[in-house]
Amino acid sequence: MFGLSAEIHVRELAFWQCTNMIANAVSKCEFKTFQNGKEIKGDEYYRWNVEPNKNQNSSVFLQKMISKLFSENAVLVVEASDGQLLVADSYSRKEYALLEDVFTQVTVGDFVFKRSFTQSDVLFIPLHSRNMRPLVNGLYETYKKLIEYGMKSYTKSRGMKGVLSIDTMAAGDPKAKEIFESIKNEGFKRFADAENAVLPMWKGMDYTDIGSKTYSNEGTRDIRAMIDDVSDFTARAFGVPPALLSGDVQGVSDALDQFLTFCIDPLCDMLSEEINRKLYGKSVLNGDYLQIDTKCVKHVDLLSVSTAIDKLISSGAFCINDIRVLVGEPLIEEEWAYKHFITKNYSTVQDLLAALNQQMDPNTG
Repeated sequence: MFGLSAEIHVRELAFWQCTNMIANAVSKCEFKTFQNGKEIKGDEYYRWNVEPNKNQNSSVFLQKMISKLFSENAVLVVEASDGQLLVADSYSRKEYALLEDVFTQVTVGDFVFKRSFTQSDVLFIPLHSRNMRPLVNGLYETYKKLIEYGMKSYTKSRGMKGVLSIDTMAAGDPKAKEIFESIKNEGFKRFADAENAVLPMWKGMDYTDIGSKTYSNEGTRDIRAMIDDVSDFTARAFGVPPALLSGDVQGVSDALDQFLTFCIDPLCDMLSEEINRKLYGKSVLNGDYLQIDTKCVKHVDLLSVSTAIDKLISSGAFCINDIRVLVGEPLIEEEWAYKHFITKNYSTVQDLLAALNQQMDPNTG
């Protein structure tokens, strides 16, 4: 029988597959910091990309933050007195309509903050207006019954069934009844479970096997298909393309683009907006802000994008170091690597018109 623990394993596997995939993607992103519109790498950059607190690096910190966000539909990040960023394990929230919400009993590990925090003191990120997990769990309940039925059917098809015929005279013999009980309780079970066995029979007893075992893989495939269905609708609830969760190679590039567009980019926008309004405030209007760069999530094959790289540089849109950052390579600390180049076949409309007029002017050379 498909027990409760197994049902929970299927459900939790699908949920944490999605959560870990999203958390891994966010942890690969670069948190860029800007001052007066120019990118800088200072204390804030170090805190978000290397060491947010003394016990976690940035990847572990972000993994915990995203896991809390999806498992509890909201996450609270507090700043300790020495500037450490900590993900709260539990807290109590008092909501107000016109005043700032207040957070008390904020707990990180086994430490409980004695002070209370207002909304402006923390990073508080709610995921959805309605928690999706109870809705998905409702679908799990339906599939639980289907999977349980499939397991029963599979077990039944592999079971042993038979008819034991007992002679009329033997049936009335008290000793025969005693023998029958011993066979029924112990003998048949060992006989059915063993790979190789002999079933002792007494006079007046005749056993006939009526089982019709089918050793095809249809039963397991049906169960696997229903488990895959659980993963699919869980992935859709998260905004993750099911193909990524199942590991399908075909169409993975399009699936990854969809994953970035409809899942990672909106999530990172929400995170950066909360960080900017709490840590920078209206200074963002003067060019002081944090930006989460999601371009690092997708692996870049240099050979496959070499033509595009050539166009980006030759058009003057990007310098060499801009491209090296995009492909994950270290910067070249030379002046020429920061210059923008453009090939001679690119020109402005004004220059082209001037050149044409010069060719048509009979008074020119």
